[in-house]
Amino acid sequence: MCLVLLGWRAHPEYRLIVAANRDEFFTRPTESLRHWDEVPGMLAGRDQGAAGPIPGTWLGLLPDHHRFAAITNVRRPGDFRPDARSRGALLMDFLRGDSVPEKSVRGIAAAPDDYNGFNLIVSDLETLWWHSNRSDGTPRELPPGFHAVTNNALVGSLERDGSVTSGTAEPAWPKAREGVRTLAAVAAADPGDVEGYLAVLADRTPAAAGELPSTGLDRLTERAASARFVNHPVHGTRCSTVLLVREDGGYAMVERTFARFGHPRETVTLEGRLELP
Repeated sequence: MCLVLLGWRAHPEYRLIVAANRDEFFTRPTESLRHWDEVPGMLAGRDQGAAGPIPGTWLGLLPDHHRFAAITNVRRPGDFRPDARSRGALLMDFLRGDSVPEKSVRGIAAAPDDYNGFNLIVSDLETLWWHSNRSDGTPRELPPGFHAVTNNALVGSLERDGSVTSGTAEPAWPKAREGVRTLAAVAAADPGDVEGYLAVLADRTPAAAGELPSTGLDRLTERAASARFVNHPVHGTRCSTVLLVREDGGYAMVERTFARFGHPRETVTLEGRLELP
């Protein structure tokens, strides 16, 4: 998962709005959004390339237990450890566990670091927390509002004046900055507009030359990866996911999958109702 845009208690009718793109190698085996037999009640895509007896995932919802989680990697090619644990295990541990979000992320932060760089977002639909093992700060509870996470160890948050701040001297990447602004605009116009959120994720505009991140990729790949939707023949956007949880408990989870060069494949929609805490 390489871009997660969040609206958390940002609209009176919606508890949670999520629009997220998963960028991955097209050769990595993946199954689309579905109900899981191994984890009853769980809704998620399946990463068949993850180690272990149960497939991993990058974003999941367990409605009956009020648990949501998503994860992105922090892109530092020179910092990669081939022997590290799968980052998806962090997400699965939270979804299948019973710890409240704060206890979960603080426990991860205090434990030995066995993972490559990650951003982890977890929620019990009462609170929303973020933690990165490549951040200098401690885990943070995200306040009501609009937020963005991508492949650096930052959260970009939309302020009342329209600026996007990260809480550090490092600015949010353009894909996060413009993505969270556009997400907020769709939510203000029509908070239930699934196609509008998918359009936010479909933007293929790369960052301007002066704003390109420097993460160790070659210049052409860095430019392709700077867009919200990554159009690349080897490693690109594999799926776009929209999750909407209403204050009345109704939810919809929609995933649109893509082949190389952004050719759409299928769209899956799962809907239901949960009892909000």
